[in-house]
Amino acid sequence: MTKAIKLLTALPQAQRERLMELAQEVSFPEDTRIFEVGGTADRFWVIRSGAVHLDQELSPRQRVTVATLGAGDLLGWSWLFPPYQWDFGAVAFSNVRAYEFDGPSVLALCVEDPLLGLSLVRTVAEVLAHRLETTRGKLMDQYAIRRRSGLL
Repeated sequence: MTKAIKLLTALPQAQRERLMELAQEVSFPEDTRIFEVGGTADRFWVIRSGAVHLDQELSPRQRVTVATLGAGDLLGWSWLFPPYQWDFGAVAFSNVRAYEFDGPSVLALCVEDPLLGLSLVRTVAEVLAHRLETTRGKLMDQYAIRRRSGLL
């Protein structure tokens, strides 16, 4: 399994410093919906403290948590890929403090500094690979549980 990647610590110091020039400190109270599936993805966050659940709506009254993110984790990658819409929902599981980044401003910085852009895209790709692997493992566990209990 791939190891969890923390965006800010994975970037070389000079590139991290350039990126951090665009950071805004924000906070979300517990139970705040940060974004919803299908909404416009024009920003991302790096969690400083607290926990965020990524979720998927199964029905209008039922959601399933697909991942829990904490300190150092990247929240949001849809700002990087067309059609720039969230693939999951996100809710603050506890009080959350985070660095917020404006997606278009970061993309402009990446055009201005191609080495930063390449580092950022590679790091986000590593984060995505790890989360895909983790999610696949959770799905396999759920399948095994359902099969053993006769639900499949």
